[in-house]
Amino acid sequence: MSDPSDFRESQRLDDGGPVPRTLTSEPRPDGLDAAAAAVRRLSDSLLRLGESTPYDLDTLTKQLQSLADEVDAHRPAEDERMREMWRDRPRHDPATGPQNPVAPPLVVHGLADGSVRGEVTLGIAYQGQPGMAHGGISALMLDHALGFANGWAGIGGMTARLTLNYKRPTPLFVPLTVRALQTRVEGRKIWCEAYLEHDGELLVSAEALFIQGHLPRPK
Repeated sequence: MSDPSDFRESQRLDDGGPVPRTLTSEPRPDGLDAAAAAVRRLSDSLLRLGESTPYDLDTLTKQLQSLADEVDAHRPAEDERMREMWRDRPRHDPATGPQNPVAPPLVVHGLADGSVRGEVTLGIAYQGQPGMAHGGISALMLDHALGFANGWAGIGGMTARLTLNYKRPTPLFVPLTVRALQTRVEGRKIWCEAYLEHDGELLVSAEALFIQGHLPRPK
């Protein structure tokens, strides 16, 4: 689920053709974004390495534990970090967040027709069946894209029901497209749908019910 609070600050979808807008946060070349990207690369490297490698994994483990201890020593209090995370547009979520090493990350754009479109290539960290993405990863990306679609349409909320149809396995290492749009609103109920595709072929579809509103941000 995505927080849509500032998606449409200057965007008009009724003026005959606005320029598509990137809704996700652009990764920064330094700071926490860059560090998260390095951890993401390390995770991919470890999974590709395999247990039969002659590389000294015991020494690597000690180095990584020592590095984690050093990072932990500089952590702020949890409530302080929570306030920082939610001060501006969030950059930490597990689907699109450039500051989250587990995020692929998915990049989402708002389109002139009111829908959103995302692009992503999944690496080996997201494998379920051989060479294919885990179904839960597909669900994560579709649910998150639906949150963006609702925010882009101007009425956001939280997921109440998500129904998935898995048509074909989702391949790793190739460009994937996510499309999502809000279809109707009745009171606080929001209906929307999303699709995961590769090269024009439908892999997973989703229908969802959201309830308007969000939890308060930490202060």
